[in-house]
Amino acid sequence: MADALQVSPSYLNLIERNQRPLTAAILLRLADRFDFDPRRLAGTAPGGGAEALRRRLADPLFADLGIDRATIADWIAAAPDAAEAFARAFDRLDRVVDAPVTDAISAVRQEIERWRNHFPDLDAQAEALADELRLVSGDLYGAMAERLRVKHQLSLRILPVDVMPDKLLRLDLHARQLQLSELLDPSSRTFAAAFQLAQLEAQTEIEALVAGAGFVDRAGERLYRRHLNSYFAAAIMMPYARFLRACEATGYDIGLLQRRFGAGFEQIAHRLTTLQRVGARGLPFFMLRIDRAGQSSKRYAGASNSPLVATDARCPLWDVHRAFEQPGSIVRQTVALEDGSCWFTLARTVRPRSERQGSIGAQFAVGLGLEASMASTLVYAQGQDLTAGAAMPVGLGCRACLRPDCSQRSAPPSGRVLTFNERERGVTPFAFASD
Repeated sequence: MADALQVSPSYLNLIERNQRPLTAAILLRLADRFDFDPRRLAGTAPGGGAEALRRRLADPLFADLGIDRATIADWIAAAPDAAEAFARAFDRLDRVVDAPVTDAISAVRQEIERWRNHFPDLDAQAEALADELRLVSGDLYGAMAERLRVKHQLSLRILPVDVMPDKLLRLDLHARQLQLSELLDPSSRTFAAAFQLAQLEAQTEIEALVAGAGFVDRAGERLYRRHLNSYFAAAIMMPYARFLRACEATGYDIGLLQRRFGAGFEQIAHRLTTLQRVGARGLPFFMLRIDRAGQSSKRYAGASNSPLVATDARCPLWDVHRAFEQPGSIVRQTVALEDGSCWFTLARTVRPRSERQGSIGAQFAVGLGLEASMASTLVYAQGQDLTAGAAMPVGLGCRACLRPDCSQRSAPPSGRVLTFNERERGVTPFAFASD
């Protein structure tokens, strides 16, 4: 093994005993020689690794401690068992505080982020299936409908809304039909057919992933299974290699990608967070979806490790909220966090394509982002100043933000003592001690 990794046996022994770091060069040789995804090693790191511990320490409970990345790295190296103990205690406290459903969602999110929202086996299988379907027909929806009919004895049927008034999809095993509402637009119908194929043809691989996650309740298992089926469906619609080539050729032009792959804006945005195949990586995007109240219903950090999606708290100065003022338009912004990181972000509103006249007009904002230093190749970054000096200073919610001069502040930071001066008044009503 030492020969294969081009190191001495004694150095390899030191690595195995945690007395030498596993460098990037050795990690790449490991991946190349032994054909595995190096990210799988991250799951064995104390507390899930430095980034996972940093996300926990971003909780407002620790806002006054000022623990930086270097301190976390030193902690893991010097006392890995203590770091793991902290992570377990923090996660258990989260489970005690949260309601059971919220706890299941949190557990699923942690498992997705452990994989960085990239499941290579599912991608490879979906890509092979997509290529097979392309040989049958240039019409993906028609090819999937034919495969469901011939191989699985399931027919696709579009039903009028008065026949299926409160459902968008129904699997009728008695009639051997996958019934879709006429309210679904073409991209949603294609996704529904692909989702059904995932349930039928990727069941073994998906069940192995669900079992490996070790959820403590059925709700977590079902949510995770649904995510994996959706992942497989998206990978059929947007096969990895073809999709990545299209992204790079178009500068990640989402509008063009939508037309080329017959997908919706939100489907494309989600797919962009998954492009982390070893040897063929895309840009490391994060994604979130929020409503007008700022509540998130989706958030994926992917490989970005961005603090912007680590918690549900957000800064009102981040223009993802302004997308609601310009429905259907893409809002671009470069933002700088207190830790010095700089992010290029874009956001656009989306509406469910299944709305009826007179129904509640739901609307969400989908946000995408990546480190500003990586954004220069994007069509959306043309003409944008990506330097930190031009970025909007934002925080991770008022309770975790220590910027003293923010006029938008709605609450003081956690763990800081409020100060008062009857003779002066600053830009914020919440003056606080610096330490």
